[in-house]
Amino acid sequence: MKIAIAGGSGFVGRHLTQYFLKRKYSIILISRKSQKSDHPLIRYATWSELKSNVSMMEGTDAIVNLAGETINQRWTKAAKERILQSRLETVGQIADIVARMNNKPQVVVNASAIAIYGTSEKLGLVEHSDTRVMDFLSGVVSQWEQAVDQIQDTRIVKLRLGLVLGKDGGALPRMMTPYKLGLGGRIGSGKQFYSWIHIEDLCRLIEFCIENEDIIEQINATAPHPVTNDEFGRTLAAAMHTGHRFPVPAFVMKLLLGEMATLVLEGQKVLPYLATEYEFHYKYPTIELALDDLVGGK
Repeated sequence: MKIAIAGGSGFVGRHLTQYFLKRKYSIILISRKSQKSDHPLIRYATWSELKSNVSMMEGTDAIVNLAGETINQRWTKAAKERILQSRLETVGQIADIVARMNNKPQVVVNASAIAIYGTSEKLGLVEHSDTRVMDFLSGVVSQWEQAVDQIQDTRIVKLRLGLVLGKDGGALPRMMTPYKLGLGGRIGSGKQFYSWIHIEDLCRLIEFCIENEDIIEQINATAPHPVTNDEFGRTLAAAMHTGHRFPVPAFVMKLLLGEMATLVLEGQKVLPYLATEYEFHYKYPTIELALDDLVGGK
């Protein structure tokens, strides 16, 4: 199989690349800067190269787009603009590449986020739930998904990512820091839900979406058992053999993070209805299994 990945240098992209390499897939990594490959199964392409010539992409079975400015920064006016435009521009470039390919890819899997549902402490949200623009991030994701509709003549999967857990990137290493110092505890009320997925299961789910032709449009990339912030913290503390005793008031997070504090203070109970219906098998369906694998004994 031949797969192109945009955003391959990020946390998810690095893991996905290694996952595909273990399966001996041929990979094209699309980025802004030109690079040389030292792996026989990896080729690099820049956006500018593909703008003038898409011949390298011919024969590609799937395109996975993970590219976009990180949301893990203070949301200044300039940062907000970069976060939005980076996503819209990348989707536009992929739409143009696909349009110029003689042999279209079988599928484009485009990253999205569960933020599109808005926040709620009670509702169980699935793929056919209403989407709600409630804040900056839900607005970004709404525009992002609308932009994906520019991509024509191939199957589209909008991968609505939850909190992706891995030991070498994403949010988990930062979440572990206060527990390493013996200062871990619930954040805010602790009742806000975290809808999460282990990085390995995410890579497996992306492959599942590529291979399963019946999966179209949006799919929730979350584990089947979301947990509250308090439950997450207690499980993390147990896996790290430390305490869960020092709550952090909401106002402290707002002072530290500004508007971005919504990421940890407000949550969503999102369920992977379609993944379950299509009988995707989770290796780490519960937070206990996931955190024991990622941080257990450390």
